[in-house]
Amino acid sequence: MGGIWRKCCRGVLLLTGIAGVAWSLVVLPSFWTDLQVSSVATHILIGEQLKPGIVESIAVRMDADSPSSLPYPSLVRARALIAFRSAEEGLQGKGSQDLERRLSAAENKLKSSLMLDPADAFLWLLLYWVKNERDGFDAGNIRYLEQSYAAGPYEGWIALRRNRLALAIFPLLGEQLQQKVVAEFAGMVESDFTDDAARNLTGVGWPQRDRLLASLGGVRLVARETFAKRLAYDGVKATVPGVDLPERMWR
Repeated sequence: MGGIWRKCCRGVLLLTGIAGVAWSLVVLPSFWTDLQVSSVATHILIGEQLKPGIVESIAVRMDADSPSSLPYPSLVRARALIAFRSAEEGLQGKGSQDLERRLSAAENKLKSSLMLDPADAFLWLLLYWVKNERDGFDAGNIRYLEQSYAAGPYEGWIALRRNRLALAIFPLLGEQLQQKVVAEFAGMVESDFTDDAARNLTGVGWPQRDRLLASLGGVRLVARETFAKRLAYDGVKATVPGVDLPERMWR
């Protein structure tokens, strides 16, 4: 009996070992891919420029691997961010031959993430961008921009990308959304995003300059003065409320 028992135990241990090896072969590659996905997505979020080929290699690998069995929102979001950056690189000429595939993957992954977290203002903005790049501008896509502002109207780091896109189609926006865009511009000046705000005003926002400049009345004086000086440095004559620069500043 003792010999039979020992053989049974060895058999169970052997089967357990085989099962463990099989589990590691199936799960560990996916685990390491997910770990890399999360790491790369973090670099993308903070605006770091990654070495050429890194994003696309991760994007291809995560499409080839089986997704995690549990749809963790943070991981789904990370995959969406990588797919977005892959599409963005495709538009910049880095792999433009498969641009449609990249844009399609980005759209699908962004939508999947937003289904899990519909309050993600940044992903709504990225979805707006991807839809326009993939299908051409469509007024129907403005609803994604509206969702972005509804979910996070006062998030400075999002404003750096969103305000410019919104000002580019300002006349097509409803009055309520226009007010949010103008308030966002003033918030950029208030938060000392001076260079970005100046580029928005003198670029896509120039047709709306009177309304944008008027919105700065409630911004703290130091920020208004800094903004006015930046415009003067660029040779742009504009009236910033409450700021009177010497004439020599414009020369």
